[in-house]
Amino acid sequence: MKTTDLQLLIAEGEGLTIEFKEKYTSKIDRDIVALANSKGGSVLLGVNDSCKITGEKLTNQMKAEILSLARNCDPHITIPRIYNIDNVVVIEVPEGEEKPYSCSSGYFRRLDAATQKMTQKEVGLYFKNSNMVSYEEQFCRDITWDDISIEKIQTYFHEAGINAEKINPHDILISLNLATKASIKNAGVLFFAQKPRRYIIQCETILVSFKGTNRVDIIDRKDVQDDLWTQYQEAMIFLKRHLSIRTEIKGMDRKDYYEIPLEALREAVANALIHRDYSVRGTSIMVEVHEDRVIIKNPGGFPNGMSKEKLGSLSVRRNELIADIFARMHRVERMGSGFKRIKESMEKAGLPFPKISSDEFFIIEFERPKKTVEFVTKSTQKSTQKSTQKILEIIRNNSFVTRTKLAQQIGLSESGVKKQLSKLQKENILKRVGPDKGGHWELVELKPDTKR
Repeated sequence: MKTTDLQLLIAEGEGLTIEFKEKYTSKIDRDIVALANSKGGSVLLGVNDSCKITGEKLTNQMKAEILSLARNCDPHITIPRIYNIDNVVVIEVPEGEEKPYSCSSGYFRRLDAATQKMTQKEVGLYFKNSNMVSYEEQFCRDITWDDISIEKIQTYFHEAGINAEKINPHDILISLNLATKASIKNAGVLFFAQKPRRYIIQCETILVSFKGTNRVDIIDRKDVQDDLWTQYQEAMIFLKRHLSIRTEIKGMDRKDYYEIPLEALREAVANALIHRDYSVRGTSIMVEVHEDRVIIKNPGGFPNGMSKEKLGSLSVRRNELIADIFARMHRVERMGSGFKRIKESMEKAGLPFPKISSDEFFIIEFERPKKTVEFVTKSTQKSTQKSTQKILEIIRNNSFVTRTKLAQQIGLSESGVKKQLSKLQKENILKRVGPDKGGHWELVELKPDTKR
């Protein structure tokens, strides 16, 4: 590893294959076991969680202790290299060939950027699946480095909060375990290929809005055939466009509330992209908006060992590399807490937990609240906003304006103007001073500070 490689790893932060430790302790065997049970990687001693180098010096005694800890794991773990570079101790841990491994404290694995102790059920799954090579880890035969998009890497850096002066696709994809010096893995293609569908035909999300409840009349449709980050973004834009919202204005602050919490929908869309089975050709992720519900489907059903009853209590990842990139881009919570977050956001909004089912597809179904006067479509909401803004603008210029004059200037009925004026008064934006006749309006935000 060169200095530039180390700087890149530190800038990218902790992840599936990288662990930071400020100082050496004997508990490092947990991280060694976790990396061996996952995809391999490196432990960096002398780096804190804020990606700052605090410094650590490699001594002969420390090196001997680390090698001894690795040998005492079951099965034994061979550490190929331990060395100092730029005041940081680097411990390289290969992916194990005899998974699962354990140390004196038990069995551990990497879950995104954390070392997590495995339950007995998870240990059993590792025994079953240890020899399986997932689709995301298979190498794409036809792609070349010229087909990797620097612009998409720049987008990743921006979303992940990584500052880097130079972008070398080889170094970046290798550091993220998405490639080797010679080949690029399917996960790297799904995120960073200029045209990923040229190599993986099933890289697609279909977005559809239906009229009614019977999946017959299509109002709007968009087929997103690009990288996974673009699919995520387009799905959220589509959902925002077709869901109703209500607006609360308190003083000068305004907040929009969607009929289904966006936090829950983000988790569901990200879950579909992370957990779909990308090896199944002829399938797509589906995001459907119906009059009474929102349905999100991904090919693959539950991963091996997972069931509806275990959601939120057992973390099983079909695509660990894809999950790691989404976690680095801050679009999913680490430690597999997505369904817990969905539950919390739905309960906070007073809505039921979505219906979940699984066969060849994993399906999550959100019930849309029955329409009330609270929720309006975006077009209606924008119209209301414009008329409210006009009312406030007119009153700023003429605080003695009457409801009749406001109605004439805006093009609303007097009853409509009266309703909006009443709403503005309740929200403490507008105040009536004096009687209906002879009085005037006062904008609360413009009221002089009497404490001066």
